[in-house]
Amino acid sequence: MSKEIRIDFVSDVSCPWCIIGLKSLEKAIDQIGDDAKVDLHFQPFELNPKMVPEGQDIAEHLAEKYGATQEQTTKNREMIRARGAELGFEFNMATRSRIYNTFDAHRLLHWAETQGRQHALKVALFELYFSKGESPASHEALLRVAGEVGLDTAEAARILASDAYAAEVRETETYYHQQGINSVPAIIINERHLISGGQPPEVFERALRQIMTQG
Repeated sequence: MSKEIRIDFVSDVSCPWCIIGLKSLEKAIDQIGDDAKVDLHFQPFELNPKMVPEGQDIAEHLAEKYGATQEQTTKNREMIRARGAELGFEFNMATRSRIYNTFDAHRLLHWAETQGRQHALKVALFELYFSKGESPASHEALLRVAGEVGLDTAEAARILASDAYAAEVRETETYYHQQGINSVPAIIINERHLISGGQPPEVFERALRQIMTQG
């Protein structure tokens, strides 16, 4: 009999370690197979909630926020690219030069969950930003991606043009901040076990199997 597991994946679509963590988690879930029935939910987290609409140059942003030098940034980007490639995800660093506000993307993801398309939209938004270098703040880009994953683009346009789901997203963000989540990805299993960061697939698999034995 399959063990039921709830996973809350707290993340931002502009976080490279979040897509690395997700791809690793997906591989771990595949390895577990029919031993578990996984109920996966994506929860919002904004790395840069006060980011201006036009975004900011990535190198400038990293230098301001983390004190990162150009050499450190280049080294980190190559490490991220390599980890992504190992997991079958393309980081096209040459196309991505800015970082953006992601609040509207989170509002769309909240709605997509009610339509059973949240996982597909989440992955597509990661690809939009990291593989194609497009802005996840752009309503035009968000609508195109929504249509590509089977969502109603007219309804998506209505949501983006309004403040629909803004209160729900902010409430959820506040909840996880109050739970001590200050960095992402944060993977919460059965609402009590926390795994932080873009861990390798075997780390997720080992943790999930251990939790499955605990009843």
